[in-house]
Amino acid sequence: MPSEREVGFQINTVSNLIKRRLHLSGNELEQDHVTSMQGRVIGYLYENRDRDVFQRDLEAEFSVRRSTVTGILQLMEKNQLICRESVSYDARLKKLTLTEKAIAFHQEFIKEIQKVEKQLTRGLTEQEIDTFFILIEKIKQNLQS
Repeated sequence: MPSEREVGFQINTVSNLIKRRLHLSGNELEQDHVTSMQGRVIGYLYENRDRDVFQRDLEAEFSVRRSTVTGILQLMEKNQLICRESVSYDARLKKLTLTEKAIAFHQEFIKEIQKVEKQLTRGLTEQEIDTFFILIEKIKQNLQS
């Protein structure tokens, strides 16, 4: 039985609560059937739309295996959320670009994330938020070593 003092258990619990809150607040966005990971990919591509982004960039950014990213991108392409386009400087590479459908989804979802973020940080001081980021970075480094 998990203890209330187990960090992993608490992180998982908070993660589930955030997902549930986003799911409840974003029901109207659910019609697009975009998974949370696809949403993260859309967000990353949107934030990096001023440069060429490739599959390997997503693998590194999200610390996921090539096969996982391949499956995600294939489904996103099928659902007309992304396009793969050749680049002139390397015929082997295909850059990833968002479709208008994905851009519209992202803009609406950002509004929902901002609402949830306000709820998450309500009552926290800037110092407490800074401490949280220091601690979560240490935890991530522990898991990556």
